[in-house]
Amino acid sequence: MLIIIPAFNEEKSIGAVIAKIRHAPIEADILVVSDGSTDNTAAISSRLGAHVINHAFNLGYGGALQSGFRFALNKNYDIVVTMDADGQHDPSYIKNLLEAKVRDGANIVIGTRFIDSDYKAGFLKRAGISMFCAIIRLYTGRTITDPTSGFQLMDKAVLSYLSHGDNFPLDYPDANMIMLLHKKKFRISETPVKMFNRLDGISMHSGIRPLIYMIRMLLAIVMVMLRRD
Repeated sequence: MLIIIPAFNEEKSIGAVIAKIRHAPIEADILVVSDGSTDNTAAISSRLGAHVINHAFNLGYGGALQSGFRFALNKNYDIVVTMDADGQHDPSYIKNLLEAKVRDGANIVIGTRFIDSDYKAGFLKRAGISMFCAIIRLYTGRTITDPTSGFQLMDKAVLSYLSHGDNFPLDYPDANMIMLLHKKKFRISETPVKMFNRLDGISMHSGIRPLIYMIRMLLAIVMVMLRRD
C-alpha cells in the first residue's frame, strides 16, 4: 500500500503528518508530491524516509495526485490512500477505509467527516458540499456525504483509469470525479473518519475560495455529464 500526500509549501506540517503515519497501525510506504514548493517540504519528507516527487512548478492538487497515481502504477502498488499534507487526516482511520473496501467490494472508498463526527465546516463550504451531495444523489442515486474529502482509498483499477489523459482534473477532483467513476461503473463506498483543523497555513477552501470552487466545480460537473466516452 502507498500513501500519497500532495503538498505545496507544507514544511511546517509535513513532518508531523509523516510521523503520525509511521505510528499508525498500518504498513505502508509514503510518497510526498511536492507540487512546486519553494520551502523545505521536499527536503523534510526525504529526510524522514518518504519517497518524493518534486514538481518544478505548481500543477495543482489534481496534477500532484496524478503524478502519485502514475508512480504507484509504475511501482506496482495495488492500493493507494490519499491524504492531505496539512494534518487534517488521522492515519489511524486508514484501517476503516480498508475494512470498507473489503466489506463493500469497493474500488474507491471515501473517508467522510460528516458521519459520527462533530466536525464543523464554514458556512460557504458546507453550503457547497450540500449542493454537490444533492447533484451526486440525483445523478447516481447514491448518497455521498463528503464529496470534497481528500482522504480516500483507491485500487489499481481506479488508478489505471485516473492516471491516463484527461480522466483526472488537475485542479479540483471532487464531486466531478465521483460522478465520472460512477459513470464508468466503478464501485464507490464511504466510511466515517476523523478529521482535524489544519496544523498550519491557509486552506485552499478559505475566504472567497469556496465560491470560486463552487463555480468551477459546477462547470466540471457539466463536462462530466456531456462526456460521451
